[in-house]
Amino acid sequence: MTSALLSLSALLTASALAAPAAGAAPQNDRQPAAVPAGWETVDGAELARITGTGERIQAPSAPDRSASGPTTSGRSASALADESEKLAVQSVRNGKFTATEKNYASPNTGVLRARSAEVTGAWEGFAFEWHEATGTYALKSLANNRYVAVEGNYTGTSQNVLRARSTGAGTWERFTLYYNEDLDRWALQSALNGRFVAMENSYTGSLQYALRARSLEVTGSWEQFVLYKIEN
Repeated sequence: MTSALLSLSALLTASALAAPAAGAAPQNDRQPAAVPAGWETVDGAELARITGTGERIQAPSAPDRSASGPTTSGRSASALADESEKLAVQSVRNGKFTATEKNYASPNTGVLRARSAEVTGAWEGFAFEWHEATGTYALKSLANNRYVAVEGNYTGTSQNVLRARSTGAGTWERFTLYYNEDLDRWALQSALNGRFVAMENSYTGSLQYALRARSLEVTGSWEQFVLYKIEN
């Protein structure tokens, strides 16, 4: 069945990596990030309310449910999780949707990359699960039913990369969700290190466009995302 996307913004290491560009590049300090000016946290009730209404747009293509990986006609959605808030995450920096690279070899299996031009199936889908006690979200990839973790023990420029690899959700897998009404943009802050998730547009190789929790502030499009609800 052809998927539909409901826009939320209208409403409220395997290879050598290049260093991020200067100027507008995200900061990468040792101090924990503070709540950014102009941004507000979004709890579970508010996210559910926002996803209930909005402008519908047709998905570019239907997922191919007969295969376990990418195909010319789409991607498998056979591993879809049974959560209500299924969302696609689009990077403002490059306009691409975030996909789970479940076919990557270790240690980057399940790494998140903003590299898809369209939402074709489970590879670009994530279930946002609200946790009332901590006021945070856990993101479960619909591609492999694993929770997204921040790899705080990784070293070098792959440190704090986001990977869908956990069967449970703890501090490593929890994020605060922010919304900026003036910009119509969303941001994610890791509960593990207090850093904001950035899309590594200037990286090269297999981790180009990888998502990484490494920014002290929301400095611009590097840390900004658009969310879409996936309707099956």
